[in-house]
Amino acid sequence: QVQLVESGGGLVQAGGSLRLSCVVSGHTLSGYAMGWFRQAPGKEREFLAAITWSGGTTYYADSVKGRFTISADNAKNTVYLQMNNLKPEDTAVYFCAAVWDHRPIYRGDTYDYWGQGTQVTVSS
Repeated sequence: QVQLVESGGGLVQAGGSLRLSCVVSGHTLSGYAMGWFRQAPGKEREFLAAITWSGGTTYYADSVKGRFTISADNAKNTVYLQMNNLKPEDTAVYFCAAVWDHRPIYRGDTYDYWGQGTQVTVSS
């Protein structure tokens, strides 16, 4: 029903920036919420940010508020995560996810569809 493909990860120095992209395909997208998560080895999956596809309502984890920005381009069916002032502790695999909901959802177990992930590595 919904397919997600992330891209944009890579190696950056501390203080640098990256923009992750998530291309979304599916029959109906306007009713979905989209989220970004990350997971480092040995750690739990962590919520970062979410946005509603149609209304653009956003919600951020306190840990990234002010550094990360989630946005959506309806014409390109793409959700972005702009990451600024990156730190070594941001190193992780980053995933995008989708769920049928009118709210930006922060619970990972609520999401039904997940991308394959993209690696972000921040060097000091």
